Amino acid sequence: MSNKYAKLFESCEIGKVKIKNRIFMAPMGPVGFATQDGAFTQAGQEYYIERARGGTGLIMTGTINVDYNEILRGGLPCPTCNPIVFTQSALDMVESVHAFGAKFFLQLTGGLGRSAFPGATSKQIAPSPAKNRFDPRIEHRAMTTEEIKNLIGNFVKSAAIAKKAGFDGIEIHAVHEGYLLDQFGMSFFNQRTDEYGGSLENRLRIAIEIVQGIKQVCGKDYPVSLRFSPKSFMKGYAQGAVPGEEFEEKGRDLEEGIQAAKLLEAAGYDALNVDVGCYDSWYWNHPPVYFGTRGMYREYGRIIKENVNVPVLVAGRMDDPEMACEAIGTSCDMVGFGRPLLADPYLPEKLASGEEEDIRPCIGCHMGCMGRTAKFIHLSCAVNPQCGFEAERKLTPAEKPKKVLVAGGGVGGMECALVLKQRGHEVLLAEKSGRLGGVLNIGAVPDFKEDDRQLIAWFERQIKKAGVDVRLNTEVTPEYVRACGVQAVVTATGGAPVSLELPGDGTWVFAEDVLTEKVPAGEKVVIIGGGLIGCELALHLAQHGKQAAIVEITPALMGGGHGSMPFMNWSMLVDLLKFHQVEIHTSTKVTEIRKDGIVIEKEGTKEQISADTIVMAVGCRPVNALYEGLKTIGISVYNIGDSRKVNNIMQAVWDGFEIGRSI
Repeated sequence: MSNKYAKLFESCEIGKVKIKNRIFMAPMGPVGFATQDGAFTQAGQEYYIERARGGTGLIMTGTINVDYNEILRGGLPCPTCNPIVFTQSALDMVESVHAFGAKFFLQLTGGLGRSAFPGATSKQIAPSPAKNRFDPRIEHRAMTTEEIKNLIGNFVKSAAIAKKAGFDGIEIHAVHEGYLLDQFGMSFFNQRTDEYGGSLENRLRIAIEIVQGIKQVCGKDYPVSLRFSPKSFMKGYAQGAVPGEEFEEKGRDLEEGIQAAKLLEAAGYDALNVDVGCYDSWYWNHPPVYFGTRGMYREYGRIIKENVNVPVLVAGRMDDPEMACEAIGTSCDMVGFGRPLLADPYLPEKLASGEEEDIRPCIGCHMGCMGRTAKFIHLSCAVNPQCGFEAERKLTPAEKPKKVLVAGGGVGGMECALVLKQRGHEVLLAEKSGRLGGVLNIGAVPDFKEDDRQLIAWFERQIKKAGVDVRLNTEVTPEYVRACGVQAVVTATGGAPVSLELPGDGTWVFAEDVLTEKVPAGEKVVIIGGGLIGCELALHLAQHGKQAAIVEITPALMGGGHGSMPFMNWSMLVDLLKFHQVEIHTSTKVTEIRKDGIVIEKEGTKEQISADTIVMAVGCRPVNALYEGLKTIGISVYNIGDSRKVNNIMQAVWDGFEIGRSI
């Protein structure tokens, strides 16, 4: 292959299984893809087959439950629940994956232990008594030795069933991320005095006995990989360490991680799938955009690769193909794409054919993947509404092509226009400003929002390639609609910031005025509103040397981590604000705006915060006057995105897709 990414397409081996290229689908929990008796749903089968169709060399399923009593039935597929039904659902899927030349590993999990989301499990267990990660009111009891033996047995039984179903290998989940087996591996959580506690060898005994049992039943040549985190980045219970922070490791430090890797290799594992972090530093395992960098596991992969002789697999925002190529041979033997394959299942094929600019980018938001699965909702993707719905949402040609006007060139409007054009409609896309992208152009200003900028650029390229008639600097009115002679209109006119009526002689500006540098920020900035916009602005300013303060009337920033924002994003942003010394005032009311700052009130006490710049970031309202004005025009009118309901990128894209595929 003459392609500059040819290194990614060299064959490789795990054990004696030959894989056509060095790209693997990083395992992600298949929530929503299980029937009540533990089989794969048809949607789940199509989801994996689509990634094989797109050119991925090795498909990893993500967490498959070995014990249906541990995770609520129907939450995840489970081989031991009904082996016959599971095998029936898997056989056709495996054969289809093989038809595209891909290999298929089933990842098996023993559950979450004290890291379980409340309500996710019927058993509150852990290696030793522990409080729940997310709700410390929930107490987890220590597992009995008999329960541990049964768990190991269920791993072995599940692997045997997987082999009969045609899977090419197994991955064990996991001495990784602070899941149950990882809790056994860390002395912080494991205070047992039996053979499963104490020394490192004893704490790894479950993982060792699992691989030994699988090899005994399935044969020594049946490959078994291990999801493995050599470092935890854990400062304490529910406390993570952000990049660059000096701290004392309370979980697994790197020295012990190296020792563990050698013990696990000696036990019989054929590969180590490396990342770092744990549930107490969850953003390390599921990196949000706030890392501001890609490939954050490469250094840890390199260290482990230098200390073992089995293949090392590394994922973690590796969607820079040049960086991925450089990592092969130094940091890893295979490169994993997780969320990028949700956003675009044809990523490998596009890299191989030199069409990398056509790869729909993952924006690192977690809204469609972890944000949904944490609530036990069907896994999908914010920027790819067909993810997980491959058959159900397959686009079909329009029976009666129409001339359609899309008013508004934000991501919702662009997605709608693109889908309409792909289905055969004649599409006009009118944007009031001089560029496409809408409000995302403002939100994408911070350095850590590179992914959002890439998404805008991707949409612009696809809109142009599809031949959509784009009209910039064009304000849509009812008269304009009539003049265009269209048969349907989609309004995607977005939202506008709202403000508070506050007394005082001072002045304030909106967040967008500061982000676009319409108003230069002073050295000391106070932001009224601790939602996502206010917090991201504060981080952006702090990273550029400004003193920032946030005043939020509710008890917690951004809904407290259990609202609409995925938890790993929320927790990292909060930790970064603290790390960058952003002054935070919650449960605090702004009572007055002055020329030199604001007056705040908390628990009946007032004080002044001085500031050079005062920013209003208290939310947005729909801009839907056009939609309301077109209701009686006599043609079909649809309203999408923030102009329908102020929400997020995912809702705008999904609105646009749904209307685009329905007209």
